[in-house]
Amino acid sequence: MYRFSIGDEDWIIIFSSHLSLEQTEKEEIIRSIAIMGPQWAAFSHGESFVIFQQLVGAIVVRIEKVPSLILTVSAVVNRNRWYINDNNIVEPFEG
Repeated sequence: MYRFSIGDEDWIIIFSSHLSLEQTEKEEIIRSIAIMGPQWAAFSHGESFVIFQQLVGAIVVRIEKVPSLILTVSAVVNRNRWYINDNNIVEPFEG
């Protein structure tokens, strides 16, 4: 669990228990979320967003505002597991 403030709000970042991440990966995720701060702070309770981060991959984050301000990292998908559906052909995403 990690705590930080944006303006007068105190936020908590937690990682879903099923995630197995190295400390450096967690730090990159936290850094990405913190940089985005004012943008996701405007989202509503229950919404989710995705950050595409070079080192870690796609990071899925859920926002909870009731009863506390919590960001839950619910999934991390490495780039080698990204796929794209283009004209009903599903292929690895190379971007």
